[in-house]
Amino acid sequence: MKATKILTIALMALPLVISSCGSKKKVIDDSKTQTIVTENNVLKKVTENAQTVKFITSKVKFTVEYGAQNIALTGNLRMMRDSVIRLQLMAFGFVEAGRLEFTKDYVLIMDRINKQYLKAPFNQIDFLRNSGINFYTLQALFWNELFAPNRNKLTAEDLKKFSTHADGDNIVISLEDGKQEYSWLTNEAGLINMANILYKDRFNGNTQLNWDYVEFEKLESNNKTFPNRMNIKLTTPKKEVKLGLVLNYIGHESDWEKFTNVSNKYREVTVDEILRRIMSL
Repeated sequence: MKATKILTIALMALPLVISSCGSKKKVIDDSKTQTIVTENNVLKKVTENAQTVKFITSKVKFTVEYGAQNIALTGNLRMMRDSVIRLQLMAFGFVEAGRLEFTKDYVLIMDRINKQYLKAPFNQIDFLRNSGINFYTLQALFWNELFAPNRNKLTAEDLKKFSTHADGDNIVISLEDGKQEYSWLTNEAGLINMANILYKDRFNGNTQLNWDYVEFEKLESNNKTFPNRMNIKLTTPKKEVKLGLVLNYIGHESDWEKFTNVSNKYREVTVDEILRRIMSL
């Protein structure tokens, strides 16, 4: 496979992934009372574990499995709380080949090799719009936090809509919203180990996004844990894409360009064009 074709798959893979507090009422006996209390406390602990820093930056190793193809790239991850998530993909270790940027207002995908880009609001991408996925959803996934569809921040009223139940040594947190089902696998300390989004479509088939947090490290800035290895899998009726992100040298740099200005040398492609390219890979 040509190098440009492999890089195109890498650039398209993450956009494909993203484009695609009471407990449940039940009869219990006294022996289960402590379990229910633990379940209820987990929601509180998860929210307390949320990061307090404004910036997260890191070197990244980025891998993609798509069919028989396995590729690996290096890059940079730069995030500013409530503003931007940027993933830069590097070729040969030092040349930026692609950029994925998510803000509150748009999704930007830049292909620096072919000098083209896509810039569109979240609500112009069908899966994101139908699933209630916005910038804050992606931020929560990258930052290892809970979220609710079409919500910027979780309130006490929002938390009442979540359900919890014990699953062995783990606690499962779940939320249903129309065709969408959300679930998180946590431990009693309130650490999220997995997030899952299931979009049900009885006509075209279901789409499922699974986001695993494999390893964590404590940040020196606040002694809170942050995932330094994430495995992401998108499953559709026709395709399966696996992504891996390994973060190295996690820091809190703030001296970087927050939003990308696209040169007029780049050709803009439409949402339909780029989706057709994704589906034809």
